[in-house]
Formats: sequence, C-alpha cells, structure tokens
Amino acid sequence: MELHNLPFQHGTLLERITIQPMDIRGNDVSLSDYSGKVVLIVNVASKCGLTQSNYKELNVLYEKYKNQGFEILAFPCNQFAGQEPGTNEQIQEVACTMFKAEFPIFDKVEVNGKNAAPLYKFLKSEKGGYFGDAIKWNFTKFLVNKEGKVVERYAPTTSPLKIEVRLMFYFFSDITLGTSKNKDIQNLLGSS
Repeated sequence: MELHNLPFQHGTLLERITIQPMDIRGNDVSLSDYSGKVVLIVNVASKCGLTQSNYKELNVLYEKYKNQGFEILAFPCNQFAGQEPGTNEQIQEVACTMFKAEFPIFDKVEVNGKNAAPLYKFLKSEKGGYFGDAIKWNFTKFLVNKEGKVVERYAPTTSPLKIEVRLMFYFFSDITLGTSKNKDIQNLLGSS
C-alpha cells in the first residue's frame, strides 16, 4: 500500500489514495464514492472501554444525517491493547448485531507504523495530534468536509455527539474555516 508521492495530487482526499481499502467482506471500495459528502473516519475496536458509547452516538449521528450526504467510515484496528482481536466476520457480528452499526465497516487495518493503511497515513499527515501524528487510541476521529479536506481531528474521548455542531457547520456550509471573513463563525464555534 502506498500514497502518491507528497505533495498529494489534485482532487479530494478520497480520490488521492492509490490503494483503495476493502470493506469488512473483502470487497474493494472506491473512496471516491464518498466525494461531495461530509465523512467521519473512525478507527474502531469492539473490546474497548469507549466502544459502547461511541457506537451508540455514531449510530445516532448516522441515522440523523445519512440521507443528507453524511457518511461514517469505521476501520477496525487491533493496535491498541489487542482490543479488536476478531476476524472480519466476528467484527461485523459485533458491530452490526450487538452495536447495530449501519454505517460502512471496513477491513481491519493498522493506523500507525510502517504498515499503516494509506488512508491513515494521509489523515495523520493532514491533521496531526497534540503530541505528534500517531493515533493514540481507539476511536480517534477525522472529519472530512465536502471538498475532501481533512478539517478536524478528535481525540478518542471526544463524544461523537459533541462534534455534531461542527459536523453541521461543514455539512450545511460551503464556508472554509480560517478565512478572515469567517472569524465571527470561528469565534461562535470556539475554533482558534
């Protein structure tokens, strides 16, 4: 798996990845299918202390906005205390039956290290964390706007429902944060 050489090619984030991920059933998925949508990308695990609350709140967001151009892409990962040890079939059973996830679940990936999935290499290069780019734990979240730009990164302990205002801002607005004409909006939303 590899990315185009940096700097990344033109196009949206979801079109820049040269190797496409597979879904939980082993089918190739074209990330360009998500172009023009607001996307929340999350590394998930079924045996984490954050699992139940995150799946519950992700389901609420997905049900509320899925018909309005919002997607959640869940990537199981076993790199944190072995909290996603199962096979893809077992992961699907837990995510879809026990936690009632209706959003896309992908093949298990690594999010850190030399074998990190190309998507995660890109996400981390666009939005590093407070203490470096590495993903620190399960349920780290990346928000991608309709233009394919990685606009937010959230810690594992950030409740999905607490980012709903930000999600709505990117969903219902073509405004890009950071421009001088949007300082009032940034101040209102608590952005720096």
